[in-house]
Amino acid sequence: MCRWLAYSGSPILLAELLYKPEHSLIDQSMHARLGVGTTNGDGFGVGWYTPGGNPEPTLFRGTGPAWGDENLRELAYSVRSGLFLAHIRASTGTPVQQTNCHPFRHGRWLWLHNGRIRDYPRLKRTLTMAVDPGLFPYIGGSTDSELMFYLALTFGLERDPVGAVERMVGWVEHAGRRAGVDNPVQMTVATSDGERLWAFRYSTEHNSRSLYCSTAVDTLRCMYPENPVLQRVADSTRIVVSEPLGGLVGAWQPVAESSYGLVTRDFDVVGPFRPAQHPDPAAPTPALADLTRL
Repeated sequence: MCRWLAYSGSPILLAELLYKPEHSLIDQSMHARLGVGTTNGDGFGVGWYTPGGNPEPTLFRGTGPAWGDENLRELAYSVRSGLFLAHIRASTGTPVQQTNCHPFRHGRWLWLHNGRIRDYPRLKRTLTMAVDPGLFPYIGGSTDSELMFYLALTFGLERDPVGAVERMVGWVEHAGRRAGVDNPVQMTVATSDGERLWAFRYSTEHNSRSLYCSTAVDTLRCMYPENPVLQRVADSTRIVVSEPLGGLVGAWQPVAESSYGLVTRDFDVVGPFRPAQHPDPAAPTPALADLTRL
């Protein structure tokens, strides 16, 4: 599968999380411990928001292994951001090409995903036909991950992020039932509009891929008063990761199964994730206008 991280907090160099930690994202590209496989070498990407700059995020993506890309290293040691998403890819069958590398971008929004839609080739046409025709031209690649993003946008991501992802997942599960596909959804997802960060952990079989969130900074300062990094970052700083970046005891908390989290500069929210219930699989497929009201 894949590994990813999402950071929200005090502006830092991307290298602080991509390269410097003991079990950094670059290390995970070669030695993942909690993924399906240990190697994630089918491309990489990072998307970041520039403080005081363009509200739309910048993307840097490549098709080679992250561990050997010198341009990524140069960029990571020169770019600073307070909100960024990074991803290392292990393909589940779609081609290794730049347009299939995460994160995906539409306007102010970034999206990345670990997991898969089971039997995606069987479901692809049905799912694609549910994408808003006005959004369809922006789909650049062939992955299930990007299609999930555009389905979420279709179902209202920009207005109601949690509800939109619940409707998207419910629709994928509905399509899976109609096609006889068991347990169609496996996902951890991060998405952001540049101000807020959402993370989701869910699978139809309720056995989702690993996901962790950093412990509150003020708590960690009390536990490790001599740690200089903890003294430099704001209390609101949070990191969401597929795997812990190091072995600091108490620094990482597992994200609960079937849940979502919202991180802002002022507060955090954690809640249950409940996919929308779409019509019985024996019923006719509803029109798009009906789906967006669910």
